[in-house]
Amino acid sequence: MTVARPRGTGLSPSRIVLDNGAVFLAKETTTTPAVSISLAVRAGSASDPQGAEGTTWLLSRVIDRGTESRSASEIAEELDNRGITLSISVTRHLFSIACTCLSADFDAVLSLVGEILMQPSLPDDELATRKGEIITAIRQDEDNPAVRANEALMAQLYPDHPYGRRTKGSIEIVERLGRPDLQRHHRGWFGSNQLIGVIVGDVPEASAQEAAARVFGAWKPIPSDPLVLPPVRPATRREMTVIPMMNKSQADIAYGFTAVKRHDPDYYACWLMNNAFGQFAIGGRLGDNIREKQGMAYYVSSSLDANVAEGPLAIRAGVAGTNVERAIASIDEEVRRLVADGLSAKELDESKQFLIGSMPRALETNIGIANFLQNEEFFGLGAEYDLQLPGRLRAVTLDAANAAARRLLDVDRATVVVAGPYSGHSIG
Repeated sequence: MTVARPRGTGLSPSRIVLDNGAVFLAKETTTTPAVSISLAVRAGSASDPQGAEGTTWLLSRVIDRGTESRSASEIAEELDNRGITLSISVTRHLFSIACTCLSADFDAVLSLVGEILMQPSLPDDELATRKGEIITAIRQDEDNPAVRANEALMAQLYPDHPYGRRTKGSIEIVERLGRPDLQRHHRGWFGSNQLIGVIVGDVPEASAQEAAARVFGAWKPIPSDPLVLPPVRPATRREMTVIPMMNKSQADIAYGFTAVKRHDPDYYACWLMNNAFGQFAIGGRLGDNIREKQGMAYYVSSSLDANVAEGPLAIRAGVAGTNVERAIASIDEEVRRLVADGLSAKELDESKQFLIGSMPRALETNIGIANFLQNEEFFGLGAEYDLQLPGRLRAVTLDAANAAARRLLDVDRATVVVAGPYSGHSIG
């Protein structure tokens, strides 16, 4: 086991690497007598087998329903007696289990959560129940214009790529998945060398390290990370897709581009550009024009999801069906204006102040710190990233932010999806 501690004055967590490759970050805080535990395995939805999309999601719904030594009811009773709710989530690259417990319960809870993660029994009766719940959720998604638009956008931006797959899969796939499929997936992707653990709260860091080694030290590693992502191919022309849902009252628009990797040197310029464009205050430029001035959208914003591969920059809007064409034309206008004229110095400065000023709020709670440290470790940002981030944002010049807009945005390469009470076929 190796232990490292940075020299800075920020979060400065201790970091240990167990002999089996598991990584743990520990940060002692004494604001409240509580501890947040976050365990993330590098086994997100991108690890789903081809043709079995939704495997990881199904595993996430049933993993806490029994272990080799405890039944689902025993786990539920122990969590309930300690006032704990488990949060289990799946992103493109991570499968995460998180909870917050009293400091006095830390050792017992870490053991329980570790057992759930490492030794799930995946009983058939619990699996059948959770499959039924997921099938119901998929049917609800299929009747939701916002979900339909977003899933179609991702499928078109990322053809033949894990980022374009539906996280929950399809009803047909979920119905045929069984316990052997989940067991095989767990064996192939869940191992000590895939684990990032973060412990934040009222427990000495040395004690947290000892507990992590005790609970996870015997877990076996899997062979080298098997995930290999295909290259992302940026769109070369404009694409428009309409999903008519004429019984709905609102049309949802998803308008996007493939953008940048998290480690791209232009990431911070892209982040600031997007914040000014579709995030700041009530939705940046997009919100000011389309929602406030024109009163045309129920919501409008943009998001940048820089990831291991080039993630999307997506503009989302909800409008009446009669306003679809006006809304898309207005988005086009804002994209063209940003590319041609750029941001103003005031817009860039306000976005810098907002993002830097939001950091302390994000780190007010133990779970907020844990989430920050998980992101820091997963992307290899360095133990002093919380100290370096403000400076990296301040260093972005106006020229760099405007160059990011020109690099990422082009109405002639936009992928546009409309789902809802609209039956048109092409716009722009």
